[in-house]
Amino acid sequence: MSRVVVGMSGGVDSAVAAYLLKEAGHEVIGVTLKTWEGKDSRCCDLSEAREMALRMGIPHSVHSAASDFECRVVQPFIDDYLHGRTPNPCVECNRYVKWAQLLDAAEAMGAEFAATGHYARIARLPNGRFSIRRAASLRKDQSYVLYKLTQQQLSRTMLPLGDYDKEEVRAIAERAGISAAQKPDSQEICFVTEGNYTDYIECETGAELPPPGHFVDKEGNVLGVHKGIAHYTVGQRKGLGIALGYPAYVTAIDPEKNEVVIGGEESLYRPTILCGDLNFMSVEDIAPDETLRAFAKIRYNHKGAMATLQKKDDGTLAAVFDDPVRAPTPGQSAVFYDEDGYVIGGGKIK
Repeated sequence: MSRVVVGMSGGVDSAVAAYLLKEAGHEVIGVTLKTWEGKDSRCCDLSEAREMALRMGIPHSVHSAASDFECRVVQPFIDDYLHGRTPNPCVECNRYVKWAQLLDAAEAMGAEFAATGHYARIARLPNGRFSIRRAASLRKDQSYVLYKLTQQQLSRTMLPLGDYDKEEVRAIAERAGISAAQKPDSQEICFVTEGNYTDYIECETGAELPPPGHFVDKEGNVLGVHKGIAHYTVGQRKGLGIALGYPAYVTAIDPEKNEVVIGGEESLYRPTILCGDLNFMSVEDIAPDETLRAFAKIRYNHKGAMATLQKKDDGTLAAVFDDPVRAPTPGQSAVFYDEDGYVIGGGKIK
């Protein structure tokens, strides 16, 4: 059995992950990452995590990750919105904060592995590479937000909840006397605790939001005035404040012209997306003259669609879909899976 550092947030999933590893005979150490200073967070409850570790009879410590979180998650989040993109902060946090900090803690404590309460599986493939695999319960699967983990991080990771669904985890928590058994899941951006994301950007950081500009159609005809590109995302319908006589959606955002392009439902569909900032898992890379079939998700709640992948000369990855996909959004992640549910890799939609 191994010594394992478990990231404990104070929620039911991380608590059950720690419990299952202890029951399996591992030496478990609970670690809570404090990603904020002097303000609340929806992500972690320190007192709850500490209490659950005490009840389980495992040591617990708190590690500050506020500086890394600010640099790697909050600032890129702000920059994306200020430039008309829609970020996915959890993806960045997992690689650059959670796993980086947990594995540093594991190193300091002489632990072989780090573990979390994510719903996903992990395996070493016949080619020697490690890959995340979709959870047994696809309804709760969180493999999408883990696609950016490195081979070194994966080689030292345990994911105890990959074969369970949420109801089973809650039942285990009830039997084990874990106080968070019926605690609701966190659904919001953890560091935006009041108002919406634009309130956070403007009030908490002092950043100046982009000014109002024009709504335009795809031909560039001016249709009205928007309140600033940071307030919009591709696919958005509600809150546009403009009446065109038909259901209108944001179809593109042009930060250079400070324009928000709007159109009908049919204008949201795209046959191809381009991705940068790539990370590969089950394969080392895709050769320029190679094509690869994949099941692709273009956002966390996307049901997925079949596509053909090909690397471009400029290093970006093109995904050509069998059928056009609705509202691929710059800044969001596209994650590609093989037929067995292993993550081939992924990247940020350009």
